[in-house]
Amino acid sequence: MAQAAFYSSFKDIWLVGGVRTPMVDYCTSFSQLSPTDMGIKVAREVLARTGIDPADIGSVVAGNMAPGDAYQYMLPRHIGLYAGVPISTPAIMVQRICGTGFELIRQAGDQIERGYTEAALIVGSESMTRNPIAAFGHRSGFKLGAPVEFQDYMWEALVDPAPGITMPQTAENLAKKYGITRAEVDEYAAYSFERALKAQAAGFHAGEIVPVVNETFRLDGYNDRHIKLQGKLSEAAADTHPRPSPVEVLAKLRTLYPDGVQTGGNSSALVDAAAATIVASGDYVRRNDKAPLARVVAAAVAGVPPEIMGIGPVPAIRTLLERNGLTVADIGCFEINEAQGAQIVAVERELGIDRERLNVNGGAIALGHPLAATGVRLSITAAREMNRRGARYCVASACIGGGQGIALLLENPSASH
Repeated sequence: MAQAAFYSSFKDIWLVGGVRTPMVDYCTSFSQLSPTDMGIKVAREVLARTGIDPADIGSVVAGNMAPGDAYQYMLPRHIGLYAGVPISTPAIMVQRICGTGFELIRQAGDQIERGYTEAALIVGSESMTRNPIAAFGHRSGFKLGAPVEFQDYMWEALVDPAPGITMPQTAENLAKKYGITRAEVDEYAAYSFERALKAQAAGFHAGEIVPVVNETFRLDGYNDRHIKLQGKLSEAAADTHPRPSPVEVLAKLRTLYPDGVQTGGNSSALVDAAAATIVASGDYVRRNDKAPLARVVAAAVAGVPPEIMGIGPVPAIRTLLERNGLTVADIGCFEINEAQGAQIVAVERELGIDRERLNVNGGAIALGHPLAATGVRLSITAAREMNRRGARYCVASACIGGGQGIALLLENPSASH
């Protein structure tokens, strides 16, 4: 019998703190930063904010989709070492495309429950700016007159060669399937921008952001690493993509495809960012008197047809709810990645989610989608909003290119039942 979804449940696993860099529009102030250095920045900060001794970290679980330099394969190890964890602590790179950040947390939970460690450092880091222009077929040289086959790593990755369509086209397929109009997509995008600006003005986002400044990371006996912001900027402290974007303005933008609904204004923004959290056992949390963000209840991953990959959160979230005896009404807030406007509207409609509980502080259309960092950011934001509302549960989720969805169920046990 076919399995509906891949499901993991956890008895006593916790998120302890969470922090991220600002999400900065690509080709701007973070354009010269290695994902490794952005990862080191948030790793150091989450350890400092939680007061967790780096010596207590028994595993580093990091994610990065596109190499931002030639040393990507060292990223997890270098993040851990320059964050101060013991040299004996192992590190691993994890990749589940847009769901990578969630997968980092899920795998850390597995490691802790299997007894490998009591506390794991989780980091997702992504530079969309530094996606390489790559050549895969020239190791043996260039033949006279043959085409020079360089490809844009980011642009080409928007195509799924199995169905032969782009990621925006998968959203267009959902628009047709669910009868979603251009006006409805623009209305949702305006909502995302409006909520992001409101949350920014109220200081909500600042509560999870570490300002990034020019600095040097030192590790005794090893080479220094550096953060140097582009241009004359000396500090980056706020997300840069949110801007007033009323429906009337969004409606003037050209669609990506004739008679389509997707535009540059109602799709996720391209940004550079990193995010980090600590995943720890309940024994560790209680013994060290830590105040965790949330309990990690369960995670689910499901497959869907590649040509409608954006619907992926639906079976993943339904699995979480069904396996835990919950309904959509029991969830205080949802953070679901806004890969494309039509995609998030389709998920909202299929699950019957009240928009007043969905991405209430803005989503990826307004803030951005830094691939491997997204799931960590969404989990931190969801937990913080759940606690602010005094809700018992929240769900964070994302669709995944190629036809998957992933979701995380978090709990605030101190909330009233």
